[in-house]
Amino acid sequence: MNEVRIDKWLWAARFFKTRALASRACDLGRVRSNGVGAKPAREVRVKDMLQVLNEGGEFQIEVLQLSQMRGPAAVAQTLYRETEASKSARMQQAAARKAMQEYLPAPERRPSKRDRRRIIQFRSGA
Repeated sequence: MNEVRIDKWLWAARFFKTRALASRACDLGRVRSNGVGAKPAREVRVKDMLQVLNEGGEFQIEVLQLSQMRGPAAVAQTLYRETEASKSARMQQAAARKAMQEYLPAPERRPSKRDRRRIIQFRSGA
């Protein structure tokens, strides 16, 4: 096995919960392979450099192994190596998010049913 579809590999490496989400991320331009936007059917090879943007942050990784099957997390982590710059950037972003939470006032209580309706109405723009 010399090549694997990028959406299958991202799913197997546990960057996305489903293959459909991995495919959608490729379509939205959140996945780049060797500096070029990657479509879901693009082939991944060993030593390719990928940039992946998901809910966990932005990852810059090097492909070490190929896999089409999703396995345990310990096995998935052996499929790639994250660059040091990527790790430090993600750690700084996490620290910044944590620091910002200290300045937010904690809610006194849970929102009531009426409060939830108002929140939903506000978010929907109605």
